[in-house]
Amino acid sequence: MFAFTKSAFFTATAGIASECRRTLKGSGGSAGHHLLPQDYQPQPGTGSIRFLWRRDTSQPPPFTFLPSHPISLTATPPRWRRCRAWAGRELVRRCWPPFARSCRLLPPARPHVMAAPALTFLRRLCWRSLCEARQAQAVCIPAVHLHMTTATMQVSQKDFEKAQEQLKLLKKDPGNETKLKLYALFKQATEGPCNSPKPGMLDFVKKAKWDAWNSLGNLSQDNARQKYTELVSSLISAESAGQTKDASPEESRHGGYETIIVTTKNNITKIMFNRPERKNAINHQMYREIIKALHEAGKDDSTIAVITGNGEYYTSGNDLNNFANVKPNEMEKMAKDGAVLLKEFVSSFIDFPKPLIAVVNGPAIGISVTLLGLCDIVYASDRATFHTPFSQLGQSPEGCSSYLFPKIMGLAKANEMLLFNKKLTAAQACAWGLVTEVFPDGTFQKEVWERLKAYASLPKNSLAVSKQLLRSMEKEKLHAVNSKECEVLKERWLSDECLNAIVSFFQRKSKL
Repeated sequence: MFAFTKSAFFTATAGIASECRRTLKGSGGSAGHHLLPQDYQPQPGTGSIRFLWRRDTSQPPPFTFLPSHPISLTATPPRWRRCRAWAGRELVRRCWPPFARSCRLLPPARPHVMAAPALTFLRRLCWRSLCEARQAQAVCIPAVHLHMTTATMQVSQKDFEKAQEQLKLLKKDPGNETKLKLYALFKQATEGPCNSPKPGMLDFVKKAKWDAWNSLGNLSQDNARQKYTELVSSLISAESAGQTKDASPEESRHGGYETIIVTTKNNITKIMFNRPERKNAINHQMYREIIKALHEAGKDDSTIAVITGNGEYYTSGNDLNNFANVKPNEMEKMAKDGAVLLKEFVSSFIDFPKPLIAVVNGPAIGISVTLLGLCDIVYASDRATFHTPFSQLGQSPEGCSSYLFPKIMGLAKANEMLLFNKKLTAAQACAWGLVTEVFPDGTFQKEVWERLKAYASLPKNSLAVSKQLLRSMEKEKLHAVNSKECEVLKERWLSDECLNAIVSFFQRKSKL
């Protein structure tokens, strides 16, 4: 704890204001004259100081501060003296002139919430200064909020180029939808409105790019630079906030996977779809990694295996971007290779020797739904949905669903799902026999994993033998059904109906 005096207060606040004035002096600005400290309120026992600023009304300021705008800071006077010069310069550099006459600071609506990324520098400036001084203790400014008016902020060419460099530092693929938006904004910012001829219908990639760029219309280059920079900033922030926590010491994490996370703990091997930015859509790499993970889980010392999703979705099914980079003269090869991969993928579920449990944490679409018939237990959150839009996409059933769904729910209900694209709620899926049990979303993970731990404590050889007795009589039939479904799908992927459906999908996605 420290004694914070009136003198120390003005040393800190006036120091920042003087740096504002010094920075602006050469450019004819005078914003620093409007940043006047009014008072301070020590918070007993915490070492925290609440600063009160007032507005200098002698002339119209570029920043309109309300008369008493509180800013709470946690720092000792020596630290503030150390960083005040940098803070003053940074305040001016970030806020003058882009925000001039277009923003004002308002009293906080909620504590500990930053209302706009534009003011995150107020957190960073203190943190960076303290780190440089090797006294890395966080400085908290929870009460700063920004209200934007209709005026547009301008981004300099330097900021635009900096955003391009930052984009290269992203570790995770932001997804094709976001990449299309970035491409369109970049082209609009550098070349203006779309002026290139429209590509052919079967050139999926070029057509998607053209549609994305063309959809921006007459958006000005300045606004396009602004939107591009904001989008890159949001991607950087999201990646920093969403970094996956390291596995706990008791949990063994399997290496060699990029699109899934495979861990073993308490005799349970968990396979988690891990493309949350793409709603866990299954691309070719994920297909191969799941095949590998199931093969290894079938031979390891675990008792049961669990499949679930990371994020809001269980999985959105087959990633249609698998078709995006295929040239027209390679369509037949794509269809043939895709059928071979799908057959191997489904076979890995048919042949899995241990109890396989699906923990459906959110919406499930396509192949992820049809595979549930090959799982031994299916637990679902009450916010999960189940959708098989095969005819809508010009395709046909897969995952042995053409055989298993009529057995599970009856032919009439199977027709509703597989022919007419009926989407089921978790409760409906349970009533129809596709789901074993539904849990409230708030307690879903806790309740389900308590049961799974109990299942994993059972004798594993007994479980494996019992599963083989239950499944062995149908294995040959399931493999035959899988082969037939893949042959039909290979033909459907080359049909005009399927190609038109894929083109329509990309056209919808390109309307950003």
